[in-house]
Amino acid sequence: MRNAFLKLCCMMLLGIILLPKTLYTQEEFVAPSAKYITSIPFKILTGGIIIVNAKFDDKDDTLHFVFDTGSGGISLDSATTDKLKIPRVKSDKIVKGIAGNIQVDFAYDHTLHFYGLSVEHLDFHINNYDILTASYGIRIDGIIGYSFLRRYIVMINYDKHMMDIYSPGALDYPKGGYVLKPQFSTLARLDVNIQDNNRILTKYYFDTGAGLCMLLSEDLVQDSALFKKRRKFYPTQAEGLGGKKTMYLTYIKDIKVGPYRFKDVPVYVFDDTYKVTSYPQTGGLIGNDILRRFNIILNYPKQEIFIKPNKNFSDSFDYSYTGLGIYLINGAITITDIMKGSPAEKAGFKIGDVILGVGSNFSNNILAYKTLLQSARARLNIVIMREGDLMEIKLKVKSIY
Repeated sequence: MRNAFLKLCCMMLLGIILLPKTLYTQEEFVAPSAKYITSIPFKILTGGIIIVNAKFDDKDDTLHFVFDTGSGGISLDSATTDKLKIPRVKSDKIVKGIAGNIQVDFAYDHTLHFYGLSVEHLDFHINNYDILTASYGIRIDGIIGYSFLRRYIVMINYDKHMMDIYSPGALDYPKGGYVLKPQFSTLARLDVNIQDNNRILTKYYFDTGAGLCMLLSEDLVQDSALFKKRRKFYPTQAEGLGGKKTMYLTYIKDIKVGPYRFKDVPVYVFDDTYKVTSYPQTGGLIGNDILRRFNIILNYPKQEIFIKPNKNFSDSFDYSYTGLGIYLINGAITITDIMKGSPAEKAGFKIGDVILGVGSNFSNNILAYKTLLQSARARLNIVIMREGDLMEIKLKVKSIY
């Protein structure tokens, strides 16, 4: 009798111990599934820059936006703002860029209309993107960043040039990829392992708006003695918020993103005067000439990024160097910058020369000309107009690797 009583007590005690766990499991919250909303086609420009089209409020104009995970908000070009007669509101807010800090106006509470999706209550800051328009040869009307990304799950398929938009919720990622766990504020900062003379692990901004592989802070490079002593650095320029910025082009022996490795990758090094990288918390950024090699799921609501290698994964890198800066100015592809000691200077180009043709291409398409100039070790015949005279100049494109 005593043994039976003890056995009953033990069974009751076991029930008391297990009961809370059983009830907790039964009442565990299950997030609703992410719901498909729409698919948005996009174009890819030099370096993998993504361009999406949208309409603003009730305006008929189709606008071109850079899809940029390196933007902490959403913005409109100042000329586009004036053209569409969008009211501006003065503010004391400062936007930080690689070439300067700019105080910006705002356009509050507007709507962007994509194919199958309208996004309401967006506050745009106003900036001047003339330099981006001149660089890419198409009107850049604005930049889409965190203000959009925080609301949705965005699947970027570089194979199909299609962007699928889902509502936040539970989502099963495809097989064969890898889930990154960046540190999030408004921008995602990702751990990337790089190696040359030394191997270092540092956080970098995940930046689809940067048309390059990686941009490294000069402070990071110096503090870590990253590069081998005999490595050559080539002066060049890049466009960004605030204007142009002098940088140096070289390559790095090894980059590892998640489990995926890339060898001998071109990188830029710059003096981070305006502290856009917040070094030492962040060493620079990883750009879209790396990121376009994956199909990507941006799951900002869950603070995850999924990457899976696509058909671009094994594309060769661009090791070309000319030292030539060209922009579309008043319909003419004009040379505005020539780096000292560069192949362009040695070939005899002058600032103000207008490029009429590269090789057999006379399309007056700046992106086509830039693609031809990215042929390392190529010898190109370039037809120019200089002060009313036609000339042909032979340019030998240098390889940095």
